[in-house]
Amino acid sequence: MLKTITPILALLTLSGAIAATSSSGPARDARGKYLVNALGCTDCHTPLKLTPTGPQPDMTRFLSGHPEQMGALKPVAPRGPWLWAGAATNTAFSGPWGISYAANLTPDQNTGLGIWTEDMFVKALRTGRHMGVSREIMPPMPWTAFRNLNDEDLKSIYAYLRTLKPVANHVPDAQPAIAE
Repeated sequence: MLKTITPILALLTLSGAIAATSSSGPARDARGKYLVNALGCTDCHTPLKLTPTGPQPDMTRFLSGHPEQMGALKPVAPRGPWLWAGAATNTAFSGPWGISYAANLTPDQNTGLGIWTEDMFVKALRTGRHMGVSREIMPPMPWTAFRNLNDEDLKSIYAYLRTLKPVANHVPDAQPAIAE
């Protein structure tokens, strides 16, 4: 009898471990939070504000992208060794590709990722296309590095982003470079 129970217990333990790594819930959210912090998402998706000690992330706008109040910006021409430029908030970037704006990653239904499905999110980071099928995701978003994450990590990031407080912040559309 013990010989029969041992393989069954091993199988149940293994299936439980697999379920724990692929299920939703606190463990997945925690993994997503860890990845968002380790991968530096805040660096571009949380606007900087000037403080007495220099620029700091404005955590009241955590991962809400380029501030709506700034609106669309004019391109900056590269000069000398400078190929691209970033706005003071570190949420808008001008370069040979045009102007790109850090997206609102909060789950706001109208201005963030609120209507995105997990599949859309994973496809976007695998293909470099907005919502997985639309316009290109522009530099400096390192989607070519993010596409190397496994499905579970991408799904964990998505799960964590869904736990955030929604921030209504309409980010301007990217402005592709105009051919000369």
